[in-house]
Amino acid sequence: MTAAALFPMLGAALVAALILGAATGPYAIAPGEVLRLMAARLTGTPEASTASTVLFNIRLPRVLAAALVGAALAGAGASYQTIFRNPLVSPDILGVSAGAGFGAVLGILWSMPVIAIQLMGFAGGLATVALVIGVATLLRGQAEVLVMVLTGIALGALASAGISIVKILADPDQQLPAITFWLLGSLAAVKPGDLMLAVLPVVAGLVPLAALAWRIGVMAMGEDEARALGVDTGRLRLVVILCATLVTATAVAIAGIIGWIGLMVPHMARFLVGARFDRLLPASLLIGATFLVLVDTAARSLATMEVPLGVLTALIGAPVFVWLLARGRREWA
Repeated sequence: MTAAALFPMLGAALVAALILGAATGPYAIAPGEVLRLMAARLTGTPEASTASTVLFNIRLPRVLAAALVGAALAGAGASYQTIFRNPLVSPDILGVSAGAGFGAVLGILWSMPVIAIQLMGFAGGLATVALVIGVATLLRGQAEVLVMVLTGIALGALASAGISIVKILADPDQQLPAITFWLLGSLAAVKPGDLMLAVLPVVAGLVPLAALAWRIGVMAMGEDEARALGVDTGRLRLVVILCATLVTATAVAIAGIIGWIGLMVPHMARFLVGARFDRLLPASLLIGATFLVLVDTAARSLATMEVPLGVLTALIGAPVFVWLLARGRREWA
């Protein structure tokens, strides 16, 4: 199947997942009713009803946040895998997720409001990567790939240790359950204002990645080949890392730590459209958004208590990833 035919299908799948997610929940709304209410809102004739309140104040912000987080993690994963030329790299390779998690659990420990907890998580992720780049530069005089990866693993381990210490210090009745549930990933607390705050940094991170898609794709051929074609590999790698880190930190700040999407979804996209980054990135964004919307819909529908997103993505992601490895083999992995 050609990319020209595949991308409209991926877009249609995302729209269908969004409608399904908006319709599904304890207060069920028929898909046709969802479309009617949205059309009424867009035409300036909003309807004052229970269904409208549930849809626009609770259900739709959460569904759109799931799409945003899924696209952000998948896009960051595709970028990291391409720039590091390693198909096993994921968005937390430089300690982003652990750093953001540490910042957020500190906010919970200090009883901060939700928006402050999200900002703490965002700052923690960015600070971790800044430390990784700074330490790697001090060690070798430049931010080499291997040194950055090893430094990221070390600082990520330190951030994870910090999370464990905070869990020990937290109030076991109130703070510890909140910390544990947040670390497992959830969109239950997302409000319309949270979504608006998250859109800007995610877009600010993804737009440069899309604009530099050709150069990033050249980097997958090797640094010598990229330099021969006039690509400043050091500067490009730094830009990609900063942009991918920005979107990852934003996703972790609003949804907690959700694993497997940044690792598995780029492989799914590579299986469908190949390794060309100008095709891989948009395919990863669409598949990641669709996947997390469906997973979040299942998380709030499978049981009376909401299932953490990180648990479901691991249960689904691990078998799918093994299947993709078995199907794709060396041609795309």
